[in-house]
Amino acid sequence: MQARGLLNLGLAAAAAVAVTAASAQGYPSRPVKIVVPFAAGGVADITARVLAQKMTENVGQQVLVENRPSAGGILASEAVAKAEPDGYTLLLITNGNAVSVSLFKSLPYDTVKDFAPVSTVGFFDLVLVVDSASKIGSVRDLVAFAKANPNKLNIGTINPGSTQHLGAELFKSMSGIDAQIVPFKATPAVITALKGGDIQAAFEILTPVLGQIKGGTLKALAVTSERRYPGLPEVPTVAESGVPGYHASSWNGIAAPAKTPKAVIERLNREVNAALAAPEVRKRLQELGVEARPGTPEALGTLLVSEIAKWKAVIERAKIPQQ
Repeated sequence: MQARGLLNLGLAAAAAVAVTAASAQGYPSRPVKIVVPFAAGGVADITARVLAQKMTENVGQQVLVENRPSAGGILASEAVAKAEPDGYTLLLITNGNAVSVSLFKSLPYDTVKDFAPVSTVGFFDLVLVVDSASKIGSVRDLVAFAKANPNKLNIGTINPGSTQHLGAELFKSMSGIDAQIVPFKATPAVITALKGGDIQAAFEILTPVLGQIKGGTLKALAVTSERRYPGLPEVPTVAESGVPGYHASSWNGIAAPAKTPKAVIERLNREVNAALAAPEVRKRLQELGVEARPGTPEALGTLLVSEIAKWKAVIERAKIPQQ
């Protein structure tokens, strides 16, 4: 009886593998949806649409984008976490997902356990800027000013808990300065405050201010990535400007619901990587200030876990209240 039971279990397992392999072999047989946790028109949304368009061309099925904006990306993430694990509902997972783990008292899903990583998609830099008329010409100048004038340096960012806000908090901590982080609702308000002298510096995603930097309205002191941005090769990184080890970037990737068959994840990974390798896709993303960066499911999983730990420490150190 025991042997027969083991045989039945073995046959059931083999049948499950066969069904999974068969379903993966025919995948995708209908449209695939990427749920984006932001409104249409932003950098992340456009990135998802560029990726979706190329994947549509390659796989022969429509890859659609559905926008579900909400604080912390919770609505989009919950929808995907609870979707059928069949590869037809995907999430544009971002560093916001990593931040939300510590920023919110509770989430209706487990950010690590309820998603199956597929691949990283893109990384986009922040930039530290000052007004073009400012006498501050470098990160070292900014740090020197802050240390000579404790708590008189005001650094502007957008909303509390945003990558920009946390990037500023990380800079404050790692450079050892006393400064006030002043959050605003949107980028235009940050720029207005910077031009009006209400703040002396600002952290912002590079894309929205790139035109003003190139036009001379704003002065870029440094980018926050590990490498210099190709579009501004003369602008150093924060790390090479006197704050060694500093790194803060926004990033996004593709994830599926947990328990999605491994063969489907592998197929998705191949398709995402192939789309990101296309010259026209890389060019379009670079125009947005995004570095296309394909990768393995394991690499995305490792990144997510490390980012959760990194931003948890920053949030706790800055005593940012949970929402």
